[in-house]
Amino acid sequence: MAIELAEKYLPYVDEIFTTESKKHLVTNQDFSFEGAHSVKVYKISTGKMNNYGRNYFTDPQNKRWSHYGEIETLNATTERFALSRDRSFTFEIDALDEDETVGNLEASSALARQVREVVIPEVDTHVYGKMCAGAGIKPDAIELTETNIYDEIIKAGKELDNAEVPETGRVLVITPDTYYLMKKCKDIVMETDIGENMRLKGVIANLDGANVQRIPANRLPEGFGFMLVHPCATVAPTKLANYKIHDNPPGISGSLVEGRIVYDAFVLENKAKAIYYQATTPAAE
Repeated sequence: MAIELAEKYLPYVDEIFTTESKKHLVTNQDFSFEGAHSVKVYKISTGKMNNYGRNYFTDPQNKRWSHYGEIETLNATTERFALSRDRSFTFEIDALDEDETVGNLEASSALARQVREVVIPEVDTHVYGKMCAGAGIKPDAIELTETNIYDEIIKAGKELDNAEVPETGRVLVITPDTYYLMKKCKDIVMETDIGENMRLKGVIANLDGANVQRIPANRLPEGFGFMLVHPCATVAPTKLANYKIHDNPPGISGSLVEGRIVYDAFVLENKAKAIYYQATTPAAE
């Protein structure tokens, strides 16, 4: 005799593991795009230093001179930044589908899931990708190992020092694989006494004055080794983030969910050397 066993659906959704956005630690919001699709910022040149001349004279080529040297005219050029990412999504949830899944297929939770699992990873991937592409210091890709990882990080700090990048506020962005190498390196001693507010931003330690931020590899370019950055170099505006739930709109019995986000990331030309990006090659077999 066959017996059909009972099945029971629990009010529980097996959610995918996700992490919150960490880009705010390595970028800034210095530009306002309010009322505009693009903005321009100035780049101003400087004058050269001269030997002061106590005797005034006129240059044979009719250049303008004073006791302070040849009189220069400063250049004022601009950089233009236009938002390129205007992204959206939409889906519906039928009223009976919500009712007959014990409320698990519900609009507000579905919207939160969409933002958490789709929108945030896409924005982070774009921002970190633009930073890597626009880095002012990009040495050749190498194989990172537990024996050379500390030397390469120290080299990155030296390059930022020589470029006169501010020492405070630097962030070392790493993948879990790079963190594994760092933990195995006997030369690396990381300060792990980090406040809860910094841990929420992805900071797991401090190394040589830089906050160490661990980012999932799937949000970073392929071959990412590490990146030492200062947030002054990258502007990452989100001009619009609009999410809506329509209850029983025309033509739909249930909920219509819509979302739109307008964002981008820009590396400033004069601050590009505040980003040091080290790509890695696959380990030898």
